[in-house]
Amino acid sequence: MAFYILRRLLQAIPVLLGATFLIYFMVFAMPGNPALALFGERTPNPAVLAQVEARYHLDQPFIVQYLYYLGNVFRLDFGTSFSGQPIGETLLRTFPVTARLAALAILFEMIIGLAVGLWSGLRKGGVFDSVTLVISLVLISVPIFVLCFLGQFFLGYKLGWFRSTVSAGAPIQDLILPALILAFSLVAFNIRLTRSSVIETAGNDFVRTAYSKGLRRSRVIPVHILRNSLIPVTTNLGADFGILLVGATVTEGIFNVPGVGNTLYKAIVIGERPTVVSFVTVMVLLYLVVNILIDLLYAVLDPRIRYVK
Repeated sequence: MAFYILRRLLQAIPVLLGATFLIYFMVFAMPGNPALALFGERTPNPAVLAQVEARYHLDQPFIVQYLYYLGNVFRLDFGTSFSGQPIGETLLRTFPVTARLAALAILFEMIIGLAVGLWSGLRKGGVFDSVTLVISLVLISVPIFVLCFLGQFFLGYKLGWFRSTVSAGAPIQDLILPALILAFSLVAFNIRLTRSSVIETAGNDFVRTAYSKGLRRSRVIPVHILRNSLIPVTTNLGADFGILLVGATVTEGIFNVPGVGNTLYKAIVIGERPTVVSFVTVMVLLYLVVNILIDLLYAVLDPRIRYVK
């Protein structure tokens, strides 16, 4: 196990370097001088502009700029935004909010997806299964911003069950509605994946053997069917968690969540290139860590899986 973890960490290094290089290239290869974003619509003095470019190494060749940035990242120094605020402080302020939102959404998705998918798979071809497939298809087809506005209007404004917008500090009770919306936007595929995995597992020989030994359904379903059906579902949940960490921009914007997506969008709009690069780099790193943890969880779910040299 230790050798496998070490190997995966070593494999993550070139992935991280390649991803950061591409991100840095795509952001800073955009036309225009990023230093001009500091001055808005004003025309800066050439001497002042040269000082700003020297401060952010913008007067250096691209590869030199990237090496400066990479060295700072390894020292956990993400630099300073064009507004003069340390990007590390912005990360520490926004990532916990997005992490809470993503964790809540994954929790809701896991509970709903596993419960509905398991019941649908065990009742294949029944009324519940047919209704579930239709509803999941509808949820897949509806864009996320439509779900956000519907949730805000009906659950927040009309019924008053939740706050329509997230207040300052993003308390956990304010994040329930956006987390539910995010969960519903992802749960349809999870339901279908759980259903198909349960149907496939239920037809295996070891399940029939368990029934032939006289084991009750209350024992066979959670231990033999559900547990062995969780590997593809777990992979999907891990991918969804990474998606929520990096892609909840629309939901955070609509519900005014002071998280990563909202901050990243504002940085893109005003041309804060250092902030964009640093945020995306941290997202890539978190996504790699989540994937490694998901791989290690496979051995817990399925005892037949062993990580050897």
